[in-house]
Amino acid sequence: MATGRTHRPATRSRGIPEATVARLPLYLRALTALSERSVPTVSSEELAAAAGVNSAKLRKDFSYLGSYGTRGVGYDVEYLVYQISRELGLTQDWPVVIVGIGNLGAALANYGGFASRGFRVAALIDADPAMAGKPVAGIPVQHTDDLEKIIQDNGVSIGVIATPAGAAQQVCDRLVAAGVTSILNFAPTVLNVPDGVDVRKVDLSIELQILAFHEQRKAGEESAADTALPAAAAAAARKASADQGPDGDVPAVMPA
Repeated sequence: MATGRTHRPATRSRGIPEATVARLPLYLRALTALSERSVPTVSSEELAAAAGVNSAKLRKDFSYLGSYGTRGVGYDVEYLVYQISRELGLTQDWPVVIVGIGNLGAALANYGGFASRGFRVAALIDADPAMAGKPVAGIPVQHTDDLEKIIQDNGVSIGVIATPAGAAQQVCDRLVAAGVTSILNFAPTVLNVPDGVDVRKVDLSIELQILAFHEQRKAGEESAADTALPAAAAAAARKASADQGPDGDVPAVMPA
């Protein structure tokens, strides 16, 4: 079994921090939307808002690309699209294999955004013999027995794992042995990989649990707000009662 880190160091060899790299796709998505609307330039504030970051962080990120914009004009949208696409390696088509063609794998295969973002689904692979030859998204499913040959024939360096958790590590090991150096993991398990292999994990249940935490906290805050007013009113009533005399009148202030 392969062992080692599950990711590379925090700073890449080109000197761009990993946190910046993680934000580049957000900028690219926002810029692509602007480009489709034929918007020629965009300010750092507008682009930062569209990407969900603050403008100071955006300007710092873009400085790693050597792009500083023009004062009073902003950033050239088309040039930034090109710059970020080049930095992310999206100026070429990357062949991708998806292993595990259940409901999730089939949904990924049918996702139409791969081609427009620099990726090509080269093969769909599944361990179920009954799936062999069955077309999904127009691509015939191939059996896992042929995984290594498929990787080599298509020059694949990126693999997507959408198998059950119990099969994911074995699939990962075979992908890595066949030459895959980047893996997107949808299986609900942590993969062990050797140095030089990048793993990105997408766990939908974890994301939902995080949302559940925030929902619970919001509900708690609303409950606290609902009980605060009655409690304050009760305290005020107690104070007023204490200030009143036996017949209900407020007693006069006794002279010193």
